[in-house]
Amino acid sequence: MLLVKANRELLLKPLQSVAGVVERRHTLPILANVLIEKSGNMISFAATDLEIQITSMAPCDAGGQPVSVTVGARKLLDILRSLPDNTDISLESQDSRLQVRTGHSRFNLQTLPAEDFPRLSEGTALNGKLVISQKSLKELLSLVQYAMAQQDIRYYLNGLLLVIEGNRIKVVATDGHRLAFASAVLDREYERQEVILPRKTVLELSKLITGSEEQLAIEILQNQIRFDFSNTVLISKLVDAKFPDYTKVIPTSHGQRMTLGRIPLLQALQRAAILSNEKIRGVRLVLTEKNLRIICTNTEQEEAQEEFEVEYTGTPLDIGFNISYLLDVLTNLDEETVNCDFGDSNSSVLVSIPGKDDFKYVVMPMRI
Repeated sequence: MLLVKANRELLLKPLQSVAGVVERRHTLPILANVLIEKSGNMISFAATDLEIQITSMAPCDAGGQPVSVTVGARKLLDILRSLPDNTDISLESQDSRLQVRTGHSRFNLQTLPAEDFPRLSEGTALNGKLVISQKSLKELLSLVQYAMAQQDIRYYLNGLLLVIEGNRIKVVATDGHRLAFASAVLDREYERQEVILPRKTVLELSKLITGSEEQLAIEILQNQIRFDFSNTVLISKLVDAKFPDYTKVIPTSHGQRMTLGRIPLLQALQRAAILSNEKIRGVRLVLTEKNLRIICTNTEQEEAQEEFEVEYTGTPLDIGFNISYLLDVLTNLDEETVNCDFGDSNSSVLVSIPGKDDFKYVVMPMRI
């Protein structure tokens, strides 16, 4: 039975959108498969790992009976990628096989029954839809996602806090050593809601959304969240936990400010990092009036020093940080200038953007 006949690009794009959620190691064979459904003039691809489900649709020729089949996601993706651009492809389902046919090429893939595909059942929306541009959400995620923990025993840190409050959307990530906060204005007021998104959900969403002004709808469901955009729907389970009170971590009384260009600081840190200790990745910042020295040393007694003028009139300060944490924030910002607010040598540093209150980044000091 003919499932669909279409151009390679039309099939490849939605398949690529969902394939990222497929785990290479899985407990159920069907979790390695993508669910392909043809109904009317639309074809959809869906994949899940039981925590996240992504469905992406594309228009196709109308006609024929509705058909559903599941097939190995990676194999089908590799086949489509290997074919020349603008190739016409037909997918035909017969018995327990899916045939991919184009020109003189034939690929017969094993299938599993579509009715065995585990779909996430959607809960009911708690407070309606929130609408935001894809560009705004992508920028918010890029400003904080690098601060998420990766395999912390405090599992709620392996994710991202999403807060909707009034006319603002806020995102927060922390791994216990640094914290990133960003917010944006919404088009109207919303009831307060607070959820924790799993790390994998954040990374997949960041890959899928574009930098365009196209709209994206967010619905917070019972124990789930739903993102609807560009013919794609991502549904994810939420982390059932209480996120730490991030407001207590962001300092409000640091009285010593250094202002300098982001790019010169980033480049100086990148050079100094070459000779940093590979294990502890420490860097010393030595501040005196209008002067900053960056010092990195390693176990082989090698040393890198960078020195330049900055806007700083506070007391002299010698403080250590993990250089990777400083590089992360400077790499992900696109502002020309940054502020760094200090307390003393045992206090965190607050990185912010001059004239803006919608981004804050806190890094705890380290002994070097």
